[in-house]
Amino acid sequence: MEPMKFVCSKVLTLPAHVSSLSLGHAGHLFAGSDDGSLRVYDLSSYKVLKAIKGVGSEISSIICTKRPGTELRDAWIAHGHQISHYRMDLPVMIQSPENALETIDVGEESDVLNEVSTIILLISGSRLNRFSKLSLNADKTHIAFSTDSGLVGIVDIATKNVSIMETKHESICGSVKFIPDRPRELVSGGYDMHLMHFDFVQGKTLSRRKLESPPTAEGMSLSPPFVMSVAVSSSGILAAGTADGNLLTSFGGERKQGDKGSKKKGKTWGGLEESQSQVRKVAEGPIVALSFSDSCTLTMSTLLGKITRYSLDSGEESGLQQMWQGEAGSLSKVNAISVDDKRIILGGFSKDGKGVIEIWKQEVASAST
Repeated sequence: MEPMKFVCSKVLTLPAHVSSLSLGHAGHLFAGSDDGSLRVYDLSSYKVLKAIKGVGSEISSIICTKRPGTELRDAWIAHGHQISHYRMDLPVMIQSPENALETIDVGEESDVLNEVSTIILLISGSRLNRFSKLSLNADKTHIAFSTDSGLVGIVDIATKNVSIMETKHESICGSVKFIPDRPRELVSGGYDMHLMHFDFVQGKTLSRRKLESPPTAEGMSLSPPFVMSVAVSSSGILAAGTADGNLLTSFGGERKQGDKGSKKKGKTWGGLEESQSQVRKVAEGPIVALSFSDSCTLTMSTLLGKITRYSLDSGEESGLQQMWQGEAGSLSKVNAISVDDKRIILGGFSKDGKGVIEIWKQEVASAST
């Protein structure tokens, strides 16, 4: 295998902190900010093609969905207690809240920062979102959401009906992901140190797991293992990053290759089974962003911008092999990540408070160098 190397090829500066990122397709980057604005960049020219302004609160998550007949994806954005849907191929350059195709209220007005939230605020130095993350299922029929009050819920895209899972996290739920090839199942991670696995049609919890930090030579970590980021690969591998720099990788839900080349899927997703997972100390600070670019390649970023790309293989003894590591140069704090097989894109803010996007591209070095 040729050595892998990524280099920072472009730095974009924005007026406000970058709070969310999404690749619409290979040529478009959607970037949300904490001032309630969204920009769509052309990644060949780095010019802003379209924008949304004035939604009133931080854009904490973005989902892009394809509309027939246009290259510009629609944007579903989480802001405050709402999810709004925008058609980005409208003739106007800058849209406002009045241009939204629909806006759905899904949160609780009573959400407040509790004790656990205050601890995380001190750890990260970042402002917390009242509304956390969105996820789109494989059938593109439902959107999952999470909130700072610990709720996990579902929006039916066709009917706009909202349903809430029967069990909630005891603190902030900062991550939610659908499980590929299981369109009615999802997994969430919370600052209560729990991972939960749901069937959203039933609204019930199928399994759950509380994370414990492994013992270290230095003794107890100052940061509890709050779950700050979650990713699930296309083959069902689970990764979760914690506030104390631990990375959980689990192969319990991985679809195995069958004798005839087809993927075999078990009746129950076992991604939270302790016997099929490992927890490793891989960073000195919070792991705030995780993303799979294919079925076994995971990219991680810490709050302070240490970027690592791993290869995951259940057949290997460790199950986790570091392929490359780098350090963000312009970012003081990282809030978001978006990746594909050739790029790593980070968003956050610089020391002077400006929003920053770093675009890293892969260079394949010669094995002889």
